[in-house]
Amino acid sequence: MKGNITRRGKNSWRIKFDIEGAPGVRETRFVTVRGKKKEAQIEAAKMIAAASKGEHVEGSKETVAEFVTRWLRDWATGNTSNKTYSRYEELLRLHLVPHVGTKRIQRLRATDLQSVYATLQREKGLAARTVLHVHRAVHRMLRHAAQWGVVHQNAATLVDAPSVQDAEIDILTTGEVQAVLRTLKGRPIYALAAVALGTGMRRGEMLALRWQDVDMDGAALRVERSLEQTTKHGLVFKAPKTKHGRRTVTLPPTTVAELRTHWRLQQEYRLATGQGRANDGLVFGEPDGSPRSPNAVTKEWGKAMKAAGIEATLHSLRHTHASTLIASGLDVLTISRRLGHGSPAITLKVYGHLFKTDDRAAAIMEASFAGTE
Repeated sequence: MKGNITRRGKNSWRIKFDIEGAPGVRETRFVTVRGKKKEAQIEAAKMIAAASKGEHVEGSKETVAEFVTRWLRDWATGNTSNKTYSRYEELLRLHLVPHVGTKRIQRLRATDLQSVYATLQREKGLAARTVLHVHRAVHRMLRHAAQWGVVHQNAATLVDAPSVQDAEIDILTTGEVQAVLRTLKGRPIYALAAVALGTGMRRGEMLALRWQDVDMDGAALRVERSLEQTTKHGLVFKAPKTKHGRRTVTLPPTTVAELRTHWRLQQEYRLATGQGRANDGLVFGEPDGSPRSPNAVTKEWGKAMKAAGIEATLHSLRHTHASTLIASGLDVLTISRRLGHGSPAITLKVYGHLFKTDDRAAAIMEASFAGTE
């Protein structure tokens, strides 16, 4: 397949080449590029090569900002959870569009993205982890742009992902756990914290828990769903991300006792306010039975910890639960299933450094060679 280049202006060139339209029919295309002749020749070679493979991308004036809107509407809306959609929308709208939003999507280059990431960290003061999230959102969006024939190549594949150090997980000591519980005693969030410590459940899972999911006589509960809070849809109940997210969690006697007390107090309040008994409502809902805002729960937790001078996040209760099981020698598969991880690999990635190294390997192999095993 052939093409040619002709000068149009001092620094502009017209590239002419053919593509295959209808079967057996050749159609001529003209594309104007700016720069030196050598740069135009390189661009022409790329276009002709793409056309010969049937991969030519028609010219478009669609901007990055316009494509972001289209991608969120046509793909993200129907293929991501409400929370993920909100996160993608926020990352792209706040951190990509202000810098390259007016640039044509087809002219977006790796150097443009590298400049955006550097600006976000150097001038905007964004954490490296946040910039990494921006990169991942951009990468996914541009992957679809390439699949849809909007761009020749996903420019994000040519940019190194921002380097992020592994964050240390917060694990509370026994003394800190007791201090947290003493601080929360008498507060609405107390029972939720006690369940988090006893089960390792996530915040959204606990806020979606119903009394019908709890078997106090059998000392177990069933995780069937989670509550998430999004800008677009507000509070939404959703199914777990993976099959292992839907699980049965056994309860220690102390946690069962706390749940029984919580249920009794909840029923007494309902009767006092004329709502009547309810055995199928939310375990950790609002006084009127409606779902509690996850963000409000986190704020309540933060205020209580700040007042007590304790440095601990609500999620640190889940980490503390996991670390306690690891220290007891429980195997990684059982711990992974209890936490609702998609696979033990995730558990090892987060908590692998907590597992003790077993130095018996050499002795086991020596015994095997000697025929004593």
